[in-house]
Amino acid sequence: MPILNKDMTLCISLSARPSNNGTRFHNHLYDQLGLNWIYKAFAPTDLALAIAGVRGLGIRGCAISMPYKEEVIALVDEMAPSAAAIDSVNTIVNDGGVLTAHNTDYAAVAALLADKGVDPASTVALRGAGGMAKATAAALRDAGFTRVTVVARNEDAGRALAGLYGFDWAAHYDDAADLLINVTPIGMAGGDEETQLSFTEEQIEAADTVFDVVAVPAETPLIQTARLLGKKVITGAEVMTLQALEQFVLYTGITPTAEQVAAAEEFMRAG
Repeated sequence: MPILNKDMTLCISLSARPSNNGTRFHNHLYDQLGLNWIYKAFAPTDLALAIAGVRGLGIRGCAISMPYKEEVIALVDEMAPSAAAIDSVNTIVNDGGVLTAHNTDYAAVAALLADKGVDPASTVALRGAGGMAKATAAALRDAGFTRVTVVARNEDAGRALAGLYGFDWAAHYDDAADLLINVTPIGMAGGDEETQLSFTEEQIEAADTVFDVVAVPAETPLIQTARLLGKKVITGAEVMTLQALEQFVLYTGITPTAEQVAAAEEFMRAG
């Protein structure tokens, strides 16, 4: 890592509960590629002021995490197709003070569903209705999944998301599903929900595949329980690697080799 200097390019992340995942992943790639760049995570106390800082300080890139993926839309200048299609943002690129919003979550989720061989005929329970839920729902729809129930206590948000993609909505879900997906903060480190399960053990037992988008910890209570019960799992850490790689390319214009990405991922998970 270069010594801090006036010519260094800065990228950041904004999250209510920052982790070291993105910081370690991006900085490791900068180091491997000899880039005079640095990446830092922040928990903003005022999102609008934070985004104004991105613009005013010439910060090159900004990752956006829960719960800011929809709120930040009003603060950017342009929406790339990936963000505009689902009204959700997880990446901002600053080109000379013009902030363009992108969404790399969608591609990550779509790739993982395909790579893990999840059958589009599966029944799906998708818990959550925020920005990440939009990306996940869009990926499900575009992959041919039709038997999907959006589970959300907020009826307005849940019905809106379900209606947008032709899915069902339920405030509570007591049925079994082949694929369980958690897109809420339940199980995330640092919150009241850290030790909770987003689905019951009975539902996990009945499922074929369990998908938790929470990346910290990498082994959430939901993923741990699913592994113990012998289920196929898709983890938030896997999502994080794929979407962070796309962010890296958007920020730098450089596509790392597979070996470089693997090394950065290993470094990230060791932290």
